[in-house]
Amino acid sequence: MKPKRVDHIAIAVRDLEAALGFFRDRLGLDVGQVATVEKDRVRVAFLPVGDACLELLEPLDSEGPVARFLERRGEGLHHICLEVEDIGAALAELGAAGVELIDRIPRPGAEGLVAFIHPKNTHGVLLELVQKPGEVTGR
Repeated sequence: MKPKRVDHIAIAVRDLEAALGFFRDRLGLDVGQVATVEKDRVRVAFLPVGDACLELLEPLDSEGPVARFLERRGEGLHHICLEVEDIGAALAELGAAGVELIDRIPRPGAEGLVAFIHPKNTHGVLLELVQKPGEVTGR
């Protein structure tokens, strides 16, 4: 498995509008897609920067994974996302190599199919893999 590129860097925030006040209004970044991912109980905003994006994550309630992250660690870097051509093949290869996966099966995310790799394997960094819609799946 070889990632195609860094897709985005995600930052957990308590208040999306307040965060946009900095990233959009102070840094001058454009706001691309804003979406709600009900399954993950999160609202996301993507801000393109070159060939990648910053992704701001705001929890919808106090129960979801981003809310728990904010409770434990406060605002800040949440994960780094790498784009792959075939997420199913990538997960199979990583699993066969003994890598601990949070998601063994890809699931719908804000911008395609996603899966997370446990930080135990990545020196403390939560890694997300994404396969964009329309990419070759190899299946």
